[in-house]
Amino acid sequence: QREFTQKKTFTSWINSILAKHTPPSVVSDLYTDIQQGHLLLDLLEVLSGQHLPREKGFNTFQCRSNIENALTFLKGKSLKLINIHVADIVEGKPSIVLGLIWTIIFHFHIEELARTLACTYNQPSLDCSSTVDSSPKASRSAKKSAKIKERWKMSATKALLLWAKEQCSLHGPINVTDFKSSWRSGLAFLAIIQTLRPGLVDLEKAKARSNKENLKEAFRIAEVEMNIPRLLEPEDVDIMNPDEKSIMTYVAQFLQYSKNLPESEEDMQEKVREAMSWLTAQEKKLAKLLIDTENETCYQKYKAMMSFMETFNQEKKPFLPVLSSKRSKAELSKGQQQMREEWDKVISQINTWKTKLDQMLPSPLNSIEAWLQEVEHLQAEDLPDLQEPFKAMFVFREIIVTFKGLMDCFDSHLDTLQSFKNEDGKNMPLVFPEKLEEMKRRFSNICFTNSSTFLEYHYGLCSAIANEVMLKLNIWDMKYGTKESVESLLENW
Repeated sequence: QREFTQKKTFTSWINSILAKHTPPSVVSDLYTDIQQGHLLLDLLEVLSGQHLPREKGFNTFQCRSNIENALTFLKGKSLKLINIHVADIVEGKPSIVLGLIWTIIFHFHIEELARTLACTYNQPSLDCSSTVDSSPKASRSAKKSAKIKERWKMSATKALLLWAKEQCSLHGPINVTDFKSSWRSGLAFLAIIQTLRPGLVDLEKAKARSNKENLKEAFRIAEVEMNIPRLLEPEDVDIMNPDEKSIMTYVAQFLQYSKNLPESEEDMQEKVREAMSWLTAQEKKLAKLLIDTENETCYQKYKAMMSFMETFNQEKKPFLPVLSSKRSKAELSKGQQQMREEWDKVISQINTWKTKLDQMLPSPLNSIEAWLQEVEHLQAEDLPDLQEPFKAMFVFREIIVTFKGLMDCFDSHLDTLQSFKNEDGKNMPLVFPEKLEEMKRRFSNICFTNSSTFLEYHYGLCSAIANEVMLKLNIWDMKYGTKESVESLLENW
């Protein structure tokens, strides 16, 4: 299934790039068409903007020569082509072909786009030196460069994920923690579309639709309204474990779209002034609401908050492009910096208000809300990226124990929530009904992501153990020395 999805996604992506080549060319069957080398060279010429040497014919020697030219070009870009050989491409071996295409997509598409986010997310810069020197000093430098590149590869993925998270965060609790199951409902795609092109989707209606309906709608709008190639189908994403590489390739196109949005500085400044005026009005409105509802019941306070948030979310739509602008701090004008600070201030005040209201929930709902927040916070946290495997082992073990302890309470808390009688002695509702429904939805989300969260934690633990074992084995790769040194190593084990 994964191989089938990747082949389809990568083929569509390649064709969207080859449409820009002169003359345009099309891939029908990726495994067959790549064997001649011409399409591979066409692809690299469009992506790099360079003219690459090639043999014009199609005999075996000429095809091998073209593929060799393509691989040589990629190696010159310091790309690691592990176990990718000319003979495997000529034979059209699926795993090798897909591995090669993913390397190209990641470097020329995802990495290049993520690089523009580096300053915003404080990611390490990448040294792209492609000169080769055989001296020992250059060899050490090459190894260091490879390590930097490997670290950047993780950072590029993380930068794209952070960008996606930020686009979604403007539309309420749409949890994006990975490039797999987080996209299954289709809400994340729709939220990004709503941020980039306000008014094209109705997220409230989407929450009541099925996953497949949301995915179908998102892919249709992206293709028709935003000219983003349809790389995926609903059935590719609405599965237990969707393909990470295919989703990353598609999501990167939305980032590309955001970079291409035309915008003059004058228009930007005008939008900033309008956004600042609206944010100031929202802050005053919120302050007045807090005073007016100070002596109201929990029910009335929640009702007021829901009404405020409904209006707030509706009115913010025209300002989303300017509020989500991904310029670095150095590129922001004074007005833009003030706007960003004001936005953060208003959101902080709303979150503080919501936290206070959650603490006011009647028992036992207040403890259930606290449990929900603790689980959601743990699930939303990035996995620790520790350089010391021994330390990482303990950290992951601790996280697993904490998460398991929390999930042991899942059934009892859900039963309590479902059996809660929402009325006081006068038959009046204690809690705003929408709040109870929201809590139930959060239980469903936790239940849905529970298994994948456990797997991620255990994967982190197993990786740390494997790395620690490798370190130990490397220590043993030497002369034993004295009896005491051997006993010391054994004790360390």
